[in-house]
Amino acid sequence: MHTYTTLSAGITSALGNLPMNLAAAFQAADDEVRGGRLIKFVVESAVFVSMGLVLFLIAFFIMTKAAPFSVRKEIEEDQNTALGIVMGSVIIGLAIIIAAAIGE
Repeated sequence: MHTYTTLSAGITSALGNLPMNLAAAFQAADDEVRGGRLIKFVVESAVFVSMGLVLFLIAFFIMTKAAPFSVRKEIEEDQNTALGIVMGSVIIGLAIIIAAAIGE
């Protein structure tokens, strides 16, 4: 019995008020769902995802049209690693810009 009390006190001191914080977080999430805000967040997320995908498609289309060669042929058939890295870097850069714009 004494060992259990010591163990319980050790866990409580190590975790602090984690169980109470989790309970508060779950209560806040429940309030968000009941308040109808969850639907708003889901719709906003879907809009931002679709906007991001459209921007990626436009950027990829521009990159393939601006290149004086076939991007597909260079990457798939000729195994042009450098072009793959450049294309990937442009996509990552665009993702960072979109994330910064969405994140306010």
